[in-house]
Amino acid sequence: MDTLKPQLPKISHEDRTPIVDILLELLAWQQIQIDRLEHEILKLKGETTKPKIKPSKMDEDSVKADAEASDDSDKPKKNKGPKRSKTKYLKIDATFNIHPDTIPEGSTFKGYRDVVIQNIKFETFNTCYRLAQYETVDGSYVSGQLPDEFNGCHFGSDLISFILYQYHHQHVTQPLLLKQLLDLGVDISSGRLSQFITDDLDRFHDEKDELLQAGLSVSAYVHTDDTGARHDGKSGYCTHIGNELFAWFSSTESKSRINFLSCLGQGTDHFYVLNAGAFAYMEEQKLPSILLIRLEREFEGEVVCSLPLAEPADKTVRIETALDWDKWLDQQGIKTRRHRRTLTEGALMGGLLAQGIPATLSIISDDAGQFNVFDHALCWIHAERIINRLIPLNAEHVKAVDNTREQLWQIYRDLKTYKLEPTTGQAEDIKSRFKTMCSTKTAYVTLNLALQRMGNNQHELLRVLDKPYLPLHNNLSERDIRDYVKKRKISGSTRSEAGRRCRDTFASLKKTCLKHKISFWHYLKDRLMGTNNIQPLPDLIRAAATCG
Repeated sequence: MDTLKPQLPKISHEDRTPIVDILLELLAWQQIQIDRLEHEILKLKGETTKPKIKPSKMDEDSVKADAEASDDSDKPKKNKGPKRSKTKYLKIDATFNIHPDTIPEGSTFKGYRDVVIQNIKFETFNTCYRLAQYETVDGSYVSGQLPDEFNGCHFGSDLISFILYQYHHQHVTQPLLLKQLLDLGVDISSGRLSQFITDDLDRFHDEKDELLQAGLSVSAYVHTDDTGARHDGKSGYCTHIGNELFAWFSSTESKSRINFLSCLGQGTDHFYVLNAGAFAYMEEQKLPSILLIRLEREFEGEVVCSLPLAEPADKTVRIETALDWDKWLDQQGIKTRRHRRTLTEGALMGGLLAQGIPATLSIISDDAGQFNVFDHALCWIHAERIINRLIPLNAEHVKAVDNTREQLWQIYRDLKTYKLEPTTGQAEDIKSRFKTMCSTKTAYVTLNLALQRMGNNQHELLRVLDKPYLPLHNNLSERDIRDYVKKRKISGSTRSEAGRRCRDTFASLKKTCLKHKISFWHYLKDRLMGTNNIQPLPDLIRAAATCG
């Protein structure tokens, strides 16, 4: 017999206080979590659970369709135009002339009507190269040599391209890929297959390493996001950086701001630099004034660094490696964890600025703290989720949430209009309405706190008013990283450093190819065969930015 769930007592309006409202919200939230856990326990026990069946919209759709049909009955229908020929540009591999079984006497031949049947053949194509051998007069031997494209390998580039395409693009797991190849008649071992997936791929790694540098050099903004990426049985993270021109992935053990700044510096000779930009960042992060003044004096040349450094520019401290940087911090007597972290972030920021990344570069994110560097901008979709997740307790709360969401999305629609034709008056109007919305006090305390948080992020949410070219959301990064998540769910974690590097490399190359409308299959064959008919992707990024 099921036990009855206790009901929340009815509280009069006089007894309702902000604390009581928060407690009621907390109880309602806890009840929802309990219901979810009970449902999950039943599923794990193998017991039947009550299905969630949404009401049918069939009747509504039919009524709506009938109404639209009646409204459009008097409107003239648009001519769709001629159909596109689907087989006009197909390569024809074989042609057969077929005549009728019986041809009536006196019939006149009027040519052929072409019917193209598309098909595909999966079969092995094994070639035996007979290398002639000759014995010279001195007893030595000379022999014919295999074409350079094989590079001493007994498998052709088409087969290797197929393996990489199936594994990285189609997400076929290694055991299934091995079974597929054996079924097709390819004699290959699991170890050799693994080598094709992870070894001797420097040409791809080198091209991937140049993607980020090329993308940042021509971009006014980038999207970024991260997701879980287990490696060698331990939790890790994959960071995505990209925009409409490129996509770049890097898997690491951390998702800190230090890690993100290090990711931005990959693809170049990364280093730690104390320069004006680094000190500006540390001051913004409220590094203690005493420590900041002491470092600035050393920055001016009173004390530099006893460690071997690269040749520093005027008024610049530059350190090449993380190990030397930690030693330098120890020499300065900096032991506090927060101070070391802030200094490291500042030095990494200084290194990026020294490499030529502009301080005006906009980073669009979902409000994760590690991405709040350079000129930070926030995603409106993620900002609205804070309000969408609220659990109203009564009709008054529901009305307050609905009104707020309507105001929010109206401002969003106005921002989309503003991006097309920016005007100073419209920008001031949007700022005023946004500020009014965030300062509104409703009867729903939790909603007020959410609005206060949104108001604190006004600068990041309204960056588009100063830079109309910025996107209003971070959907691009989420779309790019979704493919990586799919691969993780199918194949699980990586085990070797080579495997992790290959997953990042081919995810980056594949997504960048798609952004430039390049077939990933043709790209793989082009690189493996060495024909180089497809331009290097970094060059395509720069060319697309110039044309855009």
